[in-house]
Amino acid sequence: MRRLARDPQAIITTTLILIIVAAGFLGPIFLAVDPNQADLRSANALPGTPGHPLGADQSGRDILARLLASAQTSAISGLIGAGVALVVGVTMGLIGGYFGRRTSAVTEWVFNLVMTFPGVLLLIVLTPVTGGDYRFTMLIFGFMLSPTIFRITRNLVMGTKQELFVDAARVSGLSNTRILGRHVLSAVRGPIIVATAFLIGTAIATQAGLAFLGIGSSAVPSFGSMVGEGFTNLTRRPLQFLWPSLVLGILTASLVLLGNALRDALEGLRTVPPRRGRTESPAEPVSMGEEDEAPLLRIRHLAIGYPSTTGEIEEVVHGVDLDVRAGEILGLVGESGSGKTQTAFAVLGLLPPEAVITRGSVQLNGRELLGLSGEELRTYRGKTIAYIPQEPMSNLDPSYRVGSQLVESLRATSTLSNREAKERVLALLARVGIPDPQRVFRMYPFEISGGMAQRVLIAGAVASRPALLIADEPTTALDVTVQAEILDLLRDLQAELGMAVLLVTHNFGVVADLCESMAVMQKGRIVETGKVRQTFAEPQADYTRTLLDSILDEDTVRTDPPVAPRDHKEVAR
Repeated sequence: MRRLARDPQAIITTTLILIIVAAGFLGPIFLAVDPNQADLRSANALPGTPGHPLGADQSGRDILARLLASAQTSAISGLIGAGVALVVGVTMGLIGGYFGRRTSAVTEWVFNLVMTFPGVLLLIVLTPVTGGDYRFTMLIFGFMLSPTIFRITRNLVMGTKQELFVDAARVSGLSNTRILGRHVLSAVRGPIIVATAFLIGTAIATQAGLAFLGIGSSAVPSFGSMVGEGFTNLTRRPLQFLWPSLVLGILTASLVLLGNALRDALEGLRTVPPRRGRTESPAEPVSMGEEDEAPLLRIRHLAIGYPSTTGEIEEVVHGVDLDVRAGEILGLVGESGSGKTQTAFAVLGLLPPEAVITRGSVQLNGRELLGLSGEELRTYRGKTIAYIPQEPMSNLDPSYRVGSQLVESLRATSTLSNREAKERVLALLARVGIPDPQRVFRMYPFEISGGMAQRVLIAGAVASRPALLIADEPTTALDVTVQAEILDLLRDLQAELGMAVLLVTHNFGVVADLCESMAVMQKGRIVETGKVRQTFAEPQADYTRTLLDSILDEDTVRTDPPVAPRDHKEVAR
C-alpha cells in the first residue's frame, strides 16, 4: 500500500475512478433530472442551454443526467461481473489447487468447458431469459469470466500449499477451511487483486458493447447506448458521441492502468518453489537395534516412494523400523537426503501428494496413523503430536501478527476462549525466554529475529502439552550461541512436560548434547540404533564410524595441520 501511495499512476487512476463512480451514485441526487425524460423542444440542444449543461440528445434527454446514470450502470455492471467471477473462480481455485489431483482434474475440466462457450454470443442468445436486465446479463457474464480467476488462483495455491507455514498450520490442527481462508488466500491475494481491476474493466466494456448493439432495456441509460445514439447523429452534433466515449474511455483506461500499477507494486513478491525432493537410491542396512515392547511411537517396515518418469514407483525410504518411548529424546541422524525428514513427515501426514507409502505401519499409542483422513489426523496434530520446523521464519505466516497465529492454533486444539488462549500464549512466550511477550505478541514475523521466531514456534508447539514433539533440525538456521539456548530450552521443556521428542538432525553435537538414544539413517534405511554414549563409543556400522570420523577436532585451530582421527571413545567423552 505504501508503494501504491507513492505511485502517481495509481493515485491519478484511483482518483478518476472514484470521481466517476461517486458522480454516478451521488450526481442524480443533486441533479434531480430524470435521464429518460424526453422533451422534443430541447432536441439536439447545444451545451450551455438552460437546463442542459452538456446539451440534449436528439430525443431531448439531458446528456449530463444520462452520463451520470450511465456511470452508475457501469459501476454496478463491473461489480456484479467481477464479483461473481471472484466468488466462483477463487473458491474453486482454492479447492482445485489445494486438494488432490482428482479434484484438480475435475475442476480444470469444468472450467475448460466454460471457456469453450462464445461469451458475447451466448449473452445475446440468453436475452429472452434475462429479460434484457443488464444485472442478470452481468451475472451470467461473471460465470464466464471465472475461468481466468480460477486458473490464477489454482496455480498460485499449488505453489503456496508447499510453503512451510502451511505445513505448520496443518500440524497445529487447523481445519482445511481455516487454512485456505486465512493463510493460503492471504498469500495468493496479490495477483487476484491485480486481475480484479482488469475484470471490472472487461465487464464494463462488455455491458457497454451489448448496449451499443441494442441488447438490453432501452430504459436503462448506458454509455454504450449513448455512443450508439451519438454515432447516428455524428454529423449534426458530434459532442453527443464525444461525451459518453470520453467518460467510458477514461473509466476503462483508468482500470487498466490501475491494474498495471498494482502489478508493479506486487512485482517484488516471489513464489517459493516446493522444497521437497527425492532422496538417493537405496543402500543395504548393517544392523538394527533392539525393540521396545510398548513405545509411544512405533514405526515398522515404512517405505516411501515417488513416481519416476516411466511411471514406476521409486522408493526413497526402505523399510524403516523405529521406536520412540514416552519421555525419551531420540535423535534421528544422517546426511541430507538420507530420508530422515521424509520419515518424520510420514508420521505427521505431511508428505507431498505425489508421495506413495508402499508399505509399513506408523502407530501412535497403538493407533495406526497411516491411512487416516485429514480430518482424523487433525485430532492428533497440535494435541498429541507437535512439530518444530527447520526454518522458523518460513513457518510463520508473514501476513498475520505472531500472537494471532499462536492464539489461532491453540484455540483450534482446545476449548479455550480467545481471552484464555491469549493469556496462555503470553505465559508461554515468557516461559520460552522472550523478554517482552506483550510486544512480541503484537509484532509481525518479519519484525523478529530468527532465534526469537524459533522460540515462538516452540511456544506454539508445546501449548497443548503434546505427548510427542517432532523437531526437524530446530537449530540449523541459528548461530551457535542461540543454538545452545534453544537446546537448553528444549531439554527443560521436555523434562517439565514429560514429552517424547523425535529430533531430526545431521548434527552429532546436538545428538550428544540432547538425546538419550539415536538412530542413524543412510540412503533411506536405518543402519544403526542404540544409546547415544554406547553408539559414540563403539559404533557398529561402517557408515556411523565414517560420520564420527568426520567430526572436526574442536581443540585445533584452522591454521593447524590435519590431525589423525580420534578414538570414538574419546569423541563420546
